[in-house]
Amino acid sequence: MPFHDRRDAGRRLVERLRGFRGPDVVVLAVPRGGVPVAYEVATALGVPMEVEVVRKLRVPFQPGLVFGAIGAHEVKVIDEPILLRAFVSDPERLRVEREARNTLSRSILRYRGERTPARLDGKTAVIVDDGVATGATARAAIEVARSRGADRVVLAVPVGSPRAIRSLSRAADNVVCLETPALFHSIAQWYQRFDDVTDATVLELLTRSTPPTPPAALPQTDPVL
Repeated sequence: MPFHDRRDAGRRLVERLRGFRGPDVVVLAVPRGGVPVAYEVATALGVPMEVEVVRKLRVPFQPGLVFGAIGAHEVKVIDEPILLRAFVSDPERLRVEREARNTLSRSILRYRGERTPARLDGKTAVIVDDGVATGATARAAIEVARSRGADRVVLAVPVGSPRAIRSLSRAADNVVCLETPALFHSIAQWYQRFDDVTDATVLELLTRSTPPTPPAALPQTDPVL
């Protein structure tokens, strides 16, 4: 087991990300599992963190099989071969997409609240998740970051399937992956502890990662003579 838990994975991932720091870098955490990993990365690099919410599109009656993912800005990634092999009809696909869009909207509201997403124009977006299996959510997150104007998109994960990582290396400007085991079955198998990450934990880490607002400057006054 290469990683004890997600925090351990994040701390080890930092060692490969030391070059990505500065005012032009933003860490985008893929909730929920990617948030504890991203928190360690953002804290160590001293850069802001926010969430990039994406949703998997699961085959009806086979929830373990993913045929794509969606994100904000109408981003949609579809694996057509899986749709064909799973015999997913157009009405079924549209229903899954519609339900996922509704869930996506609620999740964005829950995690971001009234906060305005950071502007990514001219910035480097470092997308962090706890691992990559099919690569659908990572690809959607990459496309969302580009649609938000990111000048450079980096995908950083502790572990991923070799096939998915090879594919994602063509979508992102850089891919940092610590482990690409040949016998990859699931992300969880590469963690000693892989507990569910709750919404409360996500919100807590987002709050802790938000830099304090600097006090407003006092107005200039003429000196008293």
